[in-house]
Amino acid sequence: MPKMVLLAQYLNINSTDLSAFTKKAELTVEVEDKDVTNYASNGWKELLGGIKSAELACDFLQDFATSQLDATMWPLLGTVVTFEVRPDNAAASATNPSYTGSVLIKGWNPVQGSVGDEATVGVSFPTSGAVSRATS
Repeated sequence: MPKMVLLAQYLNINSTDLSAFTKKAELTVEVEDKDVTNYASNGWKELLGGIKSAELACDFLQDFATSQLDATMWPLLGTVVTFEVRPDNAAASATNPSYTGSVLIKGWNPVQGSVGDEATVGVSFPTSGAVSRATS
């Protein structure tokens, strides 16, 4: 069974490579389940897929310096921007697929944590429109 350890995940938001700030990037894609059970279902639930949605959840190491993470993300609040995420920072391939789309920057937590914690930002952005998968 093939195995992989994420060592160099790639994250790009609004045409800016944020990989150097990223501790975690998780893209979750799902589809609504619609119950179409009827009397002909013989007592078994029947489902069809409905509307698709996705979310990009990220944990960043915060940086308030000029042109760094906070200065990049703060102006995006409330806007829909593009994203790309790959398991590795190498070019997209059959073993390193690229997932792209657009996300709504609906929140930003510039300051969070407790005494002695590293300065991190944990956020989740819903997608807007389709998410695509490419291998080249």
